[in-house]
Amino acid sequence: MSALPEYALYAIRYARRDARRRDHFIGGDPHDAPMPMDYFVWAAIGPDRAFVIDSGFTEEVGTARGRAFLRCPVASLPLVGLDGNEVKDVILTHLHYDHVGNFHKFPKAEFHLQEKEIHYTTGRHMRYPFLAHSFEVEDIVGLVRLNFAGRLRLYEGPVELAPGLTLHPVGGHTPGMQFVRVHTSRGWVVLASDVTHYYENMEAGRPFVAAFHVGEMLEAYDALRAAAPSPQHIVPGHDPLVLRRYPPPRPDLEGIVARLDVMPKE
Repeated sequence: MSALPEYALYAIRYARRDARRRDHFIGGDPHDAPMPMDYFVWAAIGPDRAFVIDSGFTEEVGTARGRAFLRCPVASLPLVGLDGNEVKDVILTHLHYDHVGNFHKFPKAEFHLQEKEIHYTTGRHMRYPFLAHSFEVEDIVGLVRLNFAGRLRLYEGPVELAPGLTLHPVGGHTPGMQFVRVHTSRGWVVLASDVTHYYENMEAGRPFVAAFHVGEMLEAYDALRAAAPSPQHIVPGHDPLVLRRYPPPRPDLEGIVARLDVMPKE
């Protein structure tokens, strides 16, 4: 039996938001200190195949939503040796505005998504502003067009997308939320994306404020733990601690790119 390939794995920070602790926990927080949010896309690069995980938002959308746009996530891919014009596979963990924008900048890519998510974003719940505000209409319309063009792969359940890379639907944050498990030189790393925004959401069992189903969000934390060799192998989706715990691939990328295929600092 052949060994699984080992992927180089990176997080690229492309935007940030000033926020406070009350913004990130259902019910707020009695110690309402600053708690900024980072925005990432991820890249898993194997010996034969590379995957981009999520595609961020555009500068126009970020400005409209009051986010500090630092760099175009697609234009930043050369920092880890990828060219967005040549990327063949983009995994979408879900369809919130900060994870699916820029899809149009991958002209050759096939996109991978849980089918439940496209049903949700084109279905009855989008008539409610509380749920719809996290989506950009043009992103969803664009995904529908990609489906008609044969460039959207929709799944119903877990899937091995390639040897050493698997998708795991859990719901909670959105009905079609999925996380990605990647085999690296330090073993399986679990890219949580918005299954847990911060380490603290999962570690304290305190759900994030944007939740379609709170019970499923809590169960999703258990699913992350079950899929990872240890808590140190789980990478949250928006926590600035990621860039503090993981080293850059080279010194000039400090604060921009983190290597996730090495063990974090304690």
